[in-house]
Amino acid sequence: QVQLVGSGGGLVQAGGSLRLSCAASGRTSSIYTTGWFRQAPGQDRELVTAIRWDDGSTYYRDSVKGRFTISRDNAANTVYLQMINLKPEDTAVYYCAASNPSTYTYDFWGQGTQVTVSS
Repeated sequence: QVQLVGSGGGLVQAGGSLRLSCAASGRTSSIYTTGWFRQAPGQDRELVTAIRWDDGSTYYRDSVKGRFTISRDNAANTVYLQMINLKPEDTAVYYCAASNPSTYTYDFWGQGTQVTVSS
């Protein structure tokens, strides 16, 4: 059993920065990767970035490369998403999720946190 709590969303101006947190508890040793998804109004949910817990390797979708950084704090069982140079198109509800090491599917989800970027 894994529980995730996402937080850190808010309202920022274009060009600003924001840091999201995803705190994990329970059987965290069973997590393979932790990812951040987002869903904008009228849009499909998309994977933004992910990090592997074993070696720390990362993935970023092209639209956020150079602006977003995912990191982890093993002692705190927490994954962070540092976002800089935010753009209005980054506005969405952001969700953190963790994948199952057996199936590599995202089976554990936190609640969404709203990120709004004004122009």
